[in-house]
Amino acid sequence: MGKIITFRDLVGLIKDKASLSKAALLSKPNAVSIRLAVLRATTHSPPAPPDDHHISALLLFGEASRSTASPIIAALMDRLHRTGNCVVALKCLLLIHNIILRGPFILQDQLSIFPATGGYNYLKLSNFRDGATAASWALSSWVRWYARFLETLLSTSRVLGYFVCSSSCSMVKENKEHRISSFLNVDLVKEFDSLVVLIEEICKVPDNLAAEGDKLVTEITGLLLSDYISSVNEILLRLGEFNERVSSLSFGDSVELVCGLKRLQDCRERLSVLYVVNKPSIEMMWSSVTELKDRIGMLNREGGRVLTWRTRGNGSESARYEQRVLLRDDSVHFQSGRLSINSVPSFLALDKYSF
Repeated sequence: MGKIITFRDLVGLIKDKASLSKAALLSKPNAVSIRLAVLRATTHSPPAPPDDHHISALLLFGEASRSTASPIIAALMDRLHRTGNCVVALKCLLLIHNIILRGPFILQDQLSIFPATGGYNYLKLSNFRDGATAASWALSSWVRWYARFLETLLSTSRVLGYFVCSSSCSMVKENKEHRISSFLNVDLVKEFDSLVVLIEEICKVPDNLAAEGDKLVTEITGLLLSDYISSVNEILLRLGEFNERVSSLSFGDSVELVCGLKRLQDCRERLSVLYVVNKPSIEMMWSSVTELKDRIGMLNREGGRVLTWRTRGNGSESARYEQRVLLRDDSVHFQSGRLSINSVPSFLALDKYSF
């Protein structure tokens, strides 16, 4: 027996047909194919992820040129911001996620600078509500969270200078290590903090599963696992670098770093519930976090500098004892212990590009 067509499904089919017809009639010839590709990948029905051939077709358009990639992002954002349907919204967000994960660089670049004025990608779905059914109301929480997660992923990628989870990123591990070793401590702490924020956002994934979009939720969850593992690998690189230069961290940097380490530790229980995976890199990350946190605490105690904790709201912050004496090297940021000089060559300083 086939699926029973509800009135909501029928309305969705009519809207899809109308949108396709409007795009074919009113769009310029060069834009017709792009708009049709977006619409076909984000139909109201079925409540399942876009077909892979529809995703591949859209990504293929983005390989042509900047003049082609820009209309793709514009059409996708227009579709996302105009819809009130949770299924269409999640499909649009899945397309954005796929662009980040496996899209051509030119398409990723256009995504990272949308809108053109300002360079920030605000998906603006914090107030999204689809109250057509109880299931769509529940699925709306996934739309709001997924948009916020993708915003965080884009923000973290801007801080790092490359897309965290992208398969098209050509930077191999050795190049990343060399790049990271050239950073000032303050910049390394900033990158680590941005990765912790991304992990924290993964932990905020909704618990409820809406039957109407269970296939969509399953697809999103699978992509998140890939993002989580990629983030772990990025964090491990920076933890290794911190271990190389831990004795040269200023008190201020050590405060910020320990804050980040503790926040990351607070995510462990939630992550173990979300993802039951046996990956050596994950276990290595948790052991490295504990080891580094203990080393910093020991060094600060030996230097007469004490870290205490107080709780405020939902998070923790580090506080300094008023009696602490500021040492001369507290305000000096050293380079990696692997480098023989403290100054950063000009060509390395330019290596960290931003979106």
